[in-house]
Amino acid sequence: MIRKWLKTRNLHIAFFPSQQHHEMKHNTVEQGRSRNGSTFLNSMLSSSHYFLFFCILVSISDTDGTELIVANNCKESVWPAILGNGGHPSPKHGGFYLGSGEEVVVQVPEGWSGRIWGRQGCYFDQQTGKGYCQTGDCGGLLQCNGIGGVPPATLVEMTLGTSKSALHFYDVSLADGFNLPVSMKPVSGSGAGCGVAGCEANLNVYCPSALVVERNGKVVGCKSACLAAKSDRYCCTGEFAGRCKPTVFARLFKTVCPNAYSYAFDDSSVLKTCVAPRYVITFCPPH
Repeated sequence: MIRKWLKTRNLHIAFFPSQQHHEMKHNTVEQGRSRNGSTFLNSMLSSSHYFLFFCILVSISDTDGTELIVANNCKESVWPAILGNGGHPSPKHGGFYLGSGEEVVVQVPEGWSGRIWGRQGCYFDQQTGKGYCQTGDCGGLLQCNGIGGVPPATLVEMTLGTSKSALHFYDVSLADGFNLPVSMKPVSGSGAGCGVAGCEANLNVYCPSALVVERNGKVVGCKSACLAAKSDRYCCTGEFAGRCKPTVFARLFKTVCPNAYSYAFDDSSVLKTCVAPRYVITFCPPH
């Protein structure tokens, strides 16, 4: 049964090579007659076989869920942050360093729901892990551990499928503003809704002066209209909840980044639906 079970997962492993199996059986047959079944089985399965079987089980369990390949195509370092929605874990303790040209594979469990964003201009003490980021900061910590980011920040949002409902939903949102170009695309995906979600252009270049965020004389982010104005009209709250219209700023965001949500009630066509074993999330994707 074990051999058949492993074969269905393309693991063609024989625990006992035929010659070794024959020798072990020959050497232990007489001893086995005088031992009970449990002792005989233990003599057949050495500790090395137990260890091999354990490693295979761990390897298989580690492949459950979905792979997120987080890549940094920017010229500068990025500190990705990960936040699971309510009841979901935050992998990698919620944040890590990613140098220019580097990538990290993040394994998320089946049905995971959460968001990923990039932080820039960060400094962290190597001993304490405390510091700050110019954008996307999460309480001055390298590992956010469940703390959300300070806007403006470009958000990659997703709700992944389960064995009962396999479809994955994902998008890139500018509802909390913009700090870095980012995209998410499936690898070997299937389904009519598969595609690239993202804001691949540098929106900071086009940011209106009223929304600009500067650090040391450099534009590092672009606020959303909601963040800048803090009013119901721009935040789609209060009397404007459910009937919010795009502002001139949202239209600008949409023109520059048509494959991203530009405000809370944007066209749902930017929401992608797909089934794929892995996705690539790229900061500063080529375009």
